Amino acid sequence: MEKIQQRFIPALLFILKIYLAITIGFIRLSSCSYVQDKSLVKQLEHSLKHELLDAWYPGSIDSTNGGFLSDFTYDWRVEGPQNKMLVTQTRHVWTTSQAARFYHDSIYRTIAEHGFQFLKKYMWDPEFGGFYMSRNSEGGPDNKSYANNKTAYGNAFAIYSLASYYTMSGDTSALNLAIKTFYWIEKHSHDPVNKGYFDRMLRDGSLITQKNSNLRGIDLKSSQWKDQNSSIHLLEAFTSLYKIWPDSLLHERLLEMYYLIRDTITTDKGFLTLYFEYNWTPVSYRDSTEAIRKANHYFDHISFGHDVETAFLMMEASHALGIENDEITTSVAKRMVDHALENGWDDKLGGFYDGGYYLAGSDSITILNKEKVWWVQAEGLNALLLMATLFPQKTKYTEAFVKQWDYIDSYLIDHKHGGWYESGLDTNPEQAKAPKAHDWKINYHNARALMNCIKTLKEM
Repeated sequence: MEKIQQRFIPALLFILKIYLAITIGFIRLSSCSYVQDKSLVKQLEHSLKHELLDAWYPGSIDSTNGGFLSDFTYDWRVEGPQNKMLVTQTRHVWTTSQAARFYHDSIYRTIAEHGFQFLKKYMWDPEFGGFYMSRNSEGGPDNKSYANNKTAYGNAFAIYSLASYYTMSGDTSALNLAIKTFYWIEKHSHDPVNKGYFDRMLRDGSLITQKNSNLRGIDLKSSQWKDQNSSIHLLEAFTSLYKIWPDSLLHERLLEMYYLIRDTITTDKGFLTLYFEYNWTPVSYRDSTEAIRKANHYFDHISFGHDVETAFLMMEASHALGIENDEITTSVAKRMVDHALENGWDDKLGGFYDGGYYLAGSDSITILNKEKVWWVQAEGLNALLLMATLFPQKTKYTEAFVKQWDYIDSYLIDHKHGGWYESGLDTNPEQAKAPKAHDWKINYHNARALMNCIKTLKEM
């Protein structure tokens, strides 16, 4: 009996290995086939048009004061202050301009024009130049949040949306305003010595100091830092503008941001440092006490969403610059997506967590926030498909892309009322009744991701 077992068990293990190899291979093959299958494209197309764009338009148009409404309940009732924040307004112009081209639909063009007129009339400062960060619901001064202050981040989105609107409409006034905004940022925000841009400015473009501001402590200190978020969106804006206005100075600044983000802001491990001193010294609280680290979490943690988004933005900039075979950038972008997949990805359900940290004395990441925020999932979907096209032999990207779409479809999209929840219902079930829209939540990330993925899948 013992001899029979000795011969039978190895044979059984061999058969089991063969079975597992075939099963895993079939799953991988099925994932690849599913990505190329027309049914997936149809799912994305249906979701983009009927569950995203139709939820936002025309309902978000402010026909009384101009621009777009900002605040909606979970079932799309208008409720809230309806301030006109620059990032919100410009992202609407970008999305509808892109949708007009994507669908060849004049309705979206009309909506984009409506938003463009509001930007010109109410958000551009005719006295000092540059776009205000925020206005009130009627387009006047917003004395409760940003007042008359300005940011490079907000003005970057103005350039991004104006370039998109010009590409769609051919309206040269939009291109001229985008160029004017670029020069305004160049004059007030650019650091000619250490390179890069400062984000926060007063109305006249002055950088914030202790003498000209009421800010104190960390608020004052952080307002004088440089950061990854405004940097990656300046890269995004300059890329978009360069495609339609290949100016020599713009080319220089685009290259500057391209290399700064790739070689300085991105760490060797594959994640972005969030904040820097003026001379690009990283801001870190890793060696501080736990209390200090937690108090400064906003300034120092790993943001998986920004990492995967930046991987895409760097590749997009590389393409616009004509650096098609930049193996270094491709390698860095891949490393960023790999780092997020290995450290911030939910293997069970899919989806990227909001944030983590390499605690002192540890070489592994501790997840500090398991929320799966809507924009992070959209950027993850886009980046995973990008990696799948760049590295088709690496089936992990295709498999993760399929799983990511299934996660979004199951836990993020409100199939009853339309739109996306702010966070996935698996980790935050209360989001089912939370507001669908506010100043910082609209549809640019998910609309871009879905349009990009549909185009890519149709070309595969």
